[in-house]
Amino acid sequence: MTYFTTSHVGRNDLMTTKSPNVSKVSTAAQATTLDRLAAGVEARVVAVEGTDAVARRLMEMGVVPGAPVSVVKAAPLGDPLEVRVRRSYHLALRRAEAQTILVVTSEE
Repeated sequence: MTYFTTSHVGRNDLMTTKSPNVSKVSTAAQATTLDRLAAGVEARVVAVEGTDAVARRLMEMGVVPGAPVSVVKAAPLGDPLEVRVRRSYHLALRRAEAQTILVVTSEE
């Protein structure tokens, strides 16, 4: 399994690098994938799995490590999901795409 993180190189450029220590998540948090997140629960992106164009496009749209995300609702048959990113805009994602996004929720 490959995880990617991003770092800002320039104003509009993103550099993707492999992150070997993504599995080290705080004990006060619970890691899961975005497709398993309950509606209305706030989480932060830890990593986006994959090397394909979909993973890259998700990161270009703001789904990057540290970004706040939440599931707004799911379609009647469960696919697609409406996801709010950075508390400012909404995306419709297939459940398969949401499975590639690793998030962490706070147990506060």
